[in-house]
Amino acid sequence: MSVTLDPSTVQRVLEDWEKHPMKKPRIAKVTVNISLGYSGERLRKAAEFLEKITGQKPVYKKAKRTIRAFGVRKGENIAVMVTLRGERAIKFLEKALEAVAWRLKRSSIDRHGNVGFGIEEHISIPGVRYDPELGILGLDVVITIERPGYRIVRRRRQRRRRIPTRHRVTPEETMVLLNQLLNVRWV
Repeated sequence: MSVTLDPSTVQRVLEDWEKHPMKKPRIAKVTVNISLGYSGERLRKAAEFLEKITGQKPVYKKAKRTIRAFGVRKGENIAVMVTLRGERAIKFLEKALEAVAWRLKRSSIDRHGNVGFGIEEHISIPGVRYDPELGILGLDVVITIERPGYRIVRRRRQRRRRIPTRHRVTPEETMVLLNQLLNVRWV
């Protein structure tokens, strides 16, 4: 069952963006995460795979606390992640969305318009072959969407400010944007 956007809603959103160009959202970044839960040779190979598929060097993430039941120690590397921006983000999204058949769940959008989805098997990404040494990996992909001017929340030099609710991206706007840019269908 596919969720179709109401044509009147789409028309209203597009007219609003034309009328007020600073309201048109954009893809700020795409974060790709592979979390194994343990360190070692397999994590290093996962980092190599992530670098190969994204074209950018990944960062190792450490465990925040010790969990004896899982054999995890605080400070141990247990995951790798990459943050992509600009053209690299769009190119990677095209591959990742093809792996999920260009369909995302409506429930995967948060109230600020960000979208997250998972790829269960990395071999479903086009151009990736199975490597017996690596095994099967899952990826988490998070798309952060924001409007121009959102920088004031993160700036360091001058005083930071809060963004009012009316300037936040709504889930409907996210659906329209991703449908326009990448032809995403919503389920």
